[in-house]
Amino acid sequence: MALVLVTGASTGLGLAAAQAMAAEGHRVVVHARVRDRFPDQSLLEPMHGAVYGDLLLMDETAAVAEQADRFGRFDAVIHNAGVFRGRNALPVNTVAPYILTASMARPRRLIYLSSGYHLSGTTDLDAIDFGDTSARPGAYEDSKLCVTALAFAAARRWADTVAHVVDPGWVPTRMGGPSAPDDLEEGHRTQAWLATAPDGAVAPRTGGYWHHRRIARSHPAASDPDFQSDLIARLEAHTGISLT
Repeated sequence: MALVLVTGASTGLGLAAAQAMAAEGHRVVVHARVRDRFPDQSLLEPMHGAVYGDLLLMDETAAVAEQADRFGRFDAVIHNAGVFRGRNALPVNTVAPYILTASMARPRRLIYLSSGYHLSGTTDLDAIDFGDTSARPGAYEDSKLCVTALAFAAARRWADTVAHVVDPGWVPTRMGGPSAPDDLEEGHRTQAWLATAPDGAVAPRTGGYWHHRRIARSHPAASDPDFQSDLIARLEAHTGISLT
């Protein structure tokens, strides 16, 4: 059975994916900002463990990486935590996954949640301030393009680590709202499958952009090695942490 970390797992898609994998017998470690984020503490009973920290803050994100590493090397990490619009999109959606990716013992599989909105993200990295906590229009779209490129960079750089991206669709979670048209079950099924499927069961093996267990179209810049390298250099400069 797989050892899997799911960030942002106190509600919504993260919790649904964690519960589905735990029900299948996998050892699931869940993340939340604080323990009280779990509305019902009984939700933690089937889990292998939990880690806590505010992914808006770089020092707390680094502490999450340290807590997670105490469980040993993960078979998979699902970078699920995210915010929609508002002031924290870039720090939470892009910087935090970068810090965790660069800081933790490298897992066998990395799964990053993106969005169809990433297709509208800017390719002008000079226009992005990764410490931006304003409500700048387009920050969410930019954050999701950047995290998609980060995933594809990991797939290209690390032959021994599988990395995929998931667009879960617009689903009726707290983030998506009650009128979201997509299916909640489909929203979490793909990332759980990518994290736990037997070796050889997923094609392509790495570097896929998935929507409901099918390969979908991603922004061309996300697959551009030059864009990836520029992005990683900027994230290294911003965080002081190298992606080796």
